[in-house]
Amino acid sequence: MILKTLVVGQLQTNCYIVGDEETTECAIVDPGGNAPEILRAVAGLCVKYVIDTHAHFDHVLHNAQVLGALSHSQQTPPQLALHADEVPLLAGGGGAGWFGMVSSPSPQPDRLVQDGDALPLGRLSLQVLHTPGHSPGSITLHCAAANALFVGDVLFRQGVGRTDLPGGDWDALMGSICNRLFTFADDTRVFPGHGPSTTIGHEKRSNPFIDCA
Repeated sequence: MILKTLVVGQLQTNCYIVGDEETTECAIVDPGGNAPEILRAVAGLCVKYVIDTHAHFDHVLHNAQVLGALSHSQQTPPQLALHADEVPLLAGGGGAGWFGMVSSPSPQPDRLVQDGDALPLGRLSLQVLHTPGHSPGSITLHCAAANALFVGDVLFRQGVGRTDLPGGDWDALMGSICNRLFTFADDTRVFPGHGPSTTIGHEKRSNPFIDCA
């Protein structure tokens, strides 16, 4: 499979390129900046989706630039996918104003995903898990073929997503981690929105912020 990690934008967001090597169909997850670098990384690939795990500005900042370029270079433009509960945040600039920053306007989503949806990429599929807490419509993408979870800002290596911003909910975050993410096998790889990758087993054993008792 195709799996590339790009660290983009002022807040060092992890943007992932995930796809099927045989068919070259892929998705861009969280294009939070550095559109030219992202576009170089998908050169020669067929981008079916741009997926926002949630709509905070550091994850969606270059939606427009990436989608605009690909709509001209591909016969079939990619779809922008987002959970419905994130649409107001996306329309409001992703919360950039909370930090005194300005966000580039994003197109509205072409596809509103919900828990249980599958986004096919050739022989692969990304299953959508609704994992709220960091924001109301945060999603995790499960790629069974890679034994991998792309979790946005829900879970980090020995950390968790903040819940002090509008729409954050600590109890919902713990529920998403304990009742959804921690049901996967310990060797499941976790690819977060910031920082290094980890595994479910490592976070069960070592994450000081989580108590699922």
